[in-house]
Amino acid sequence: MRTSPRSPRRLTALAATLTVTALALTACGQGDRGDDGAASAEEEAASGEAVSIRFAWWGSDHYHEMYQEVADAFMAENPDVEIVTDFTDWGGYWDKLATTVAAGDTPDVLMQEQRYLREYAERGVLADLSQTDIATDAMDQGTLETGEVDGELVAIPTGVNVFSVLANTKVFADAGVPLPDDTTWSWEDYAEVATQISASGTGAIGRQDLWNDAAFNIFARQRGEQLFTEDGELGYTDETLVDFWEVALGLQESGGQPPASTTVELETVGPERSLVATNAGGMVPEWTNQLSAVANAAGQDIELLRWPGESQGERTGMYFKPALYASMSAQTEHPEAAARFIDFMLNSETAGDIILADLGLPANLDIRERIVPKLPEVDRQSAEFVADLADEVVDSPPVPPAGAGEAAAVMSRINSEVLFERLTPEQGAAQLRTELEAILSS
Repeated sequence: MRTSPRSPRRLTALAATLTVTALALTACGQGDRGDDGAASAEEEAASGEAVSIRFAWWGSDHYHEMYQEVADAFMAENPDVEIVTDFTDWGGYWDKLATTVAAGDTPDVLMQEQRYLREYAERGVLADLSQTDIATDAMDQGTLETGEVDGELVAIPTGVNVFSVLANTKVFADAGVPLPDDTTWSWEDYAEVATQISASGTGAIGRQDLWNDAAFNIFARQRGEQLFTEDGELGYTDETLVDFWEVALGLQESGGQPPASTTVELETVGPERSLVATNAGGMVPEWTNQLSAVANAAGQDIELLRWPGESQGERTGMYFKPALYASMSAQTEHPEAAARFIDFMLNSETAGDIILADLGLPANLDIRERIVPKLPEVDRQSAEFVADLADEVVDSPPVPPAGAGEAAAVMSRINSEVLFERLTPEQGAAQLRTELEAILSS
């Protein structure tokens, strides 16, 4: 799913401002309560009444419909459990989650994103799913481990994505520029291709710049560095960040990418309105599970490409990243029912046939094998691209430290300052380091 630079309010600030009234709120989906407190699972089962659990997620209307269909299918097979759905958009989700968590009203089952795993895990919000009956044997173990924080499995990946380069084949053809050999191209080749498209006279722009932590992390990993270390420290050098910005500034100067004002404006639109999706640009960085949305919007064939520099660096930089995760509240009054629902969503053929690859290529390898032949052609293209990278990907970055969500917003802001040339790359790198270190130490 597409990530966003907007970060949630920090939980500590929220906890300090919530009133006693907020703390007294009754949690929706926490089961029927009597005068003497919450009814136990055994009492509810004996009464024949369905227990109620709340399931929270973010996303577009398409994802709302998909999750609701999964919930309905689960309830059809499990009439003793009622799923109460709770959804919003990306930014609203994290604001709302921070508020409900601080009020002691965490959803029983909630979707998580890697940037926020450690922050919520370290506050004791997320249950250790290794202590439940959720099956994980069929899951890729390397992917599964990305949901571990301090030895506890606090989240289970739904599926994997790869941050790649999407290329509009018609824009390339109209510009008379051949598609690059992505197994060998360099960053210099990348800049040359983008500049050639912009100079072709077709009106198309070579590439859309899209700053996010994944793009820079790939660049840094190619140099043997990384954005964050296992210990939650900054793992890159300022020189590497300066060089990363020099690529963008060089393309901005050559016309290979739009001016800063257009770049910043494009950051606020979804993948369906990117330059590639509107046939106005040749290349855009994007997650593989967005290929279908971009191709459908463009009405053209869109090619998935490796990032430049993968064959020239100290190592490859691309990595498999869970699209998102399923977690369970550590305070849920119905852990068995909540775990049963997560198990159904990630491991059942019924849910697999509904979700297909919308939440990334399934982490459950049996479900992955089952659904790939059922995928539309464009989604099969994504699956084949991910599979083709299996022997090239070295590892995945560690779980980001607490504050990574806030760090993403800071990185986006300073990136804009550099593109507008209000800061030099060197000044931007120094300021970013200062601000990130302050976030990580707070």
